[in-house]
Amino acid sequence: MKPKFHSGEIAVQTRAGVRSTAERVAGVIRSTLPPVAQDFLATQQMVVLATLDKNSRVWASILTDKPGFIQVVDERTMLIDAKPVPGDPLNENLKNRDEIGVLAIEFATRRRMKVKGKSQLKEDGIYIHAERVYALCPKYIQSREVVVSAAKPKVSHDVRRNNSLTQVQQNWIARADTFFIASFHPETGADASHRGGYPGFVRVLNEGKIIFPDYSGNNMFNTLGNITANLNVGLLFIDFESGGTLQIVGRAKVVWDKDRVAEFAGAERLVEFEIEQAIETSGAVPLGWRFMEYSPFNPV
Repeated sequence: MKPKFHSGEIAVQTRAGVRSTAERVAGVIRSTLPPVAQDFLATQQMVVLATLDKNSRVWASILTDKPGFIQVVDERTMLIDAKPVPGDPLNENLKNRDEIGVLAIEFATRRRMKVKGKSQLKEDGIYIHAERVYALCPKYIQSREVVVSAAKPKVSHDVRRNNSLTQVQQNWIARADTFFIASFHPETGADASHRGGYPGFVRVLNEGKIIFPDYSGNNMFNTLGNITANLNVGLLFIDFESGGTLQIVGRAKVVWDKDRVAEFAGAERLVEFEIEQAIETSGAVPLGWRFMEYSPFNPV
């Protein structure tokens, strides 16, 4: 396996004063898919993927289908048997770059796990050779129950591309309680991560810039470490009622300024994100969820 952490992650861990804690936590990282991970993947109906396009921009995408669409071929290989909706750059990215990050998340139980590795796009789906596998804590995951299965996908998708956020998209982001973030470093690969908080935890500064808090987590700082070394980042927002998605790519930076951080309850750092392109797709997700409750970890 490659080194546990790259220079960007180590820099953030050191500045945050959690270097020794991060080294201990890193013991959960393994290079194979253990039986508990295999069982978890077999029951999932959605997965978030991080991939890179030919210009090295990092995208976050979602794939959904009925349970069983994620298959574990062996302890180092998984197959995702699903196709992205029209307009999503996922397949084109996989034709150009093989780095991939996977986040499987189950909102109802607040369980999630990551797989990072190399991909191979074939006719029967996306094969992923695992290099890093680990489970994550339940913090900041809002509980939602699946009420509409992914087995019957919607057929019409309107795709809208912009170089900045429309007013509707700004309102969408401002009321979000959940989003996903994709980042990359050549030493540890592509990473897909979850972010959550009470509505309003993501703030829209203008049509081309947003900012959001970084709360206390597992102290590995995969995302912030990647951002420190590579500014290219992708975000994914899901409309849990309509099934629409908003994919955004741009450049991010970590903000450590204490006065700015103090404006966000519970924040330990901030991430400022400048938008380069946004893709909004209606009906992209056939799944439907019923909101149950906010995470008890959400800062007030």
